[in-house]
Amino acid sequence: MNGGNWSMATGLTKATSISGTGAHHPTGQSRVSVKAVSSEEVFHTTLTIERRRAERCRKPFVLMLLDAHHENGTAKAILRGALASLTALVRETDALGWYKHGAILGIIFTEVGDHTRDLIADVLRTKVSNRLCQQLGSETAGKIVISLHIFPEHWDRNDSDWRANSKLYPEFKSQGAGKGISRAIKRAMDIGGSAALLILLLPVFAAIAAVIKLTSEGPVLFRQERMGRFGARFKFLKFRSMYLNNAPTIHQEYVREFIAGKQTAANQADAESPTVYKITNDPRVTPVGRLLRKTSLDELPQLWNVLVGEMSLVGPRPPVPYEYEVYDHWHRRRVLEVQPGITGLWQVNGRSRTTFDEMVRLDLHYATNWSLWLDVQILLATPKAVLSSSGAY
Repeated sequence: MNGGNWSMATGLTKATSISGTGAHHPTGQSRVSVKAVSSEEVFHTTLTIERRRAERCRKPFVLMLLDAHHENGTAKAILRGALASLTALVRETDALGWYKHGAILGIIFTEVGDHTRDLIADVLRTKVSNRLCQQLGSETAGKIVISLHIFPEHWDRNDSDWRANSKLYPEFKSQGAGKGISRAIKRAMDIGGSAALLILLLPVFAAIAAVIKLTSEGPVLFRQERMGRFGARFKFLKFRSMYLNNAPTIHQEYVREFIAGKQTAANQADAESPTVYKITNDPRVTPVGRLLRKTSLDELPQLWNVLVGEMSLVGPRPPVPYEYEVYDHWHRRRVLEVQPGITGLWQVNGRSRTTFDEMVRLDLHYATNWSLWLDVQILLATPKAVLSSSGAY
C-alpha cells in the first residue's frame, strides 16, 4: 500500500510526537504533553473535515475511540496514562484528540486503503490493546473500551435496521444542542400544522379516495419504504397514482442515469423546451394519477408521516433504498443531516428542472443554513410552486 497508508508488511508507522515536531524524550520514548492533544472542539472539526475529504477522494479512514467514561473520576487520569502508548502508534498525518473531554480519546487513522480497511482496523485494535497492556497493565487497560468506526460506511440495501454511525458525525449533536429551542418549535409547527391540515382536508381526502377507487383497481394509499434521517426506514404514504402490480424497473433505471448525470432533456418532444429531469410519460401512471401528480395532491397523506415524527413539513425528500444505493458518498449527507420533509428548497426552486447534483446542493444548503425563518419562507413559497405546476409530472 502506497501514499502513506498503513503497511501490513512492516507494521504501523510511528510518529515522533503528537505535534509532529520530531522531539524525543531522552529515554527514547515520545514526549507527551496534554496540550498537544486536540481539544474536543478542534478534534470534532478535524473529524468533519476528514470525512468531507474522504467523501470526495474516496479514501477511507478509521476513527478509533478509547472510552473510559464509566470509570467515574479516574477516566481522564487513565487516558492520560495511555497517551505515551498512543503517540507511538500515530503518524503525522493522523489526528489525536479528545472526542469527549476527559472521558473519550479519539484517533483518526487516515487513508487506510479501501480493500483492506477491515483487516487494518483489526490490526490497529490488536496493536493498541497490546501497547496499552504493556504501558498500563492489563487491569487498567481493561478499563478502556476500544471501538473502531470506518468511513465510508458499508451499506446493505437489504438491512432494514441499518443506521448511519452517529459517532462519525459529532457536529450534528453540537448543532442540535445549540438550536434545541428552535428545533422544539419546528417540531411543534410540524405537529400543529399537519394535524390542522389533516382535519381541514378530510373532505378532499375522501373525494380523492373515491375517485381513485372508481377509476382503477387497488388500494387508495401507496406505501413505500423510504429513508429518513441517518437512514432510518419508514413507510412513506402517497395517494396511489399508478396501476396495480407495475414493475419498478423503469424508475430504477431512470434513477441510476439521473444520479449519474446521464439524463438531460429526456422525454421531451421540443428540443428548445426547458430540460426536465423526470419521467414525463410514465406508462405506469393512471389518468387520475397524472392529475394528482401535476397538482401534488398525491403527497397529502405524508401529513400523517409528519404528525408521527417520521418527516417534517420542510426538509429534503426521502429517497428509496435503491436510490440511496447509487448515491455518491457526498450525496448521502442529504439523508443524514436533517429530517426529510414534504416541501423544501428543491420544490420551490425548479423541482424537476434541476439536475440531481443541484438538488443535493440545495438540500445541503438548507441543512447548513437551517432556521425557523427559512422554514417559514419555504412554506410560504410552496403554494405558488404547487399552483404553477412548474416541474411537476
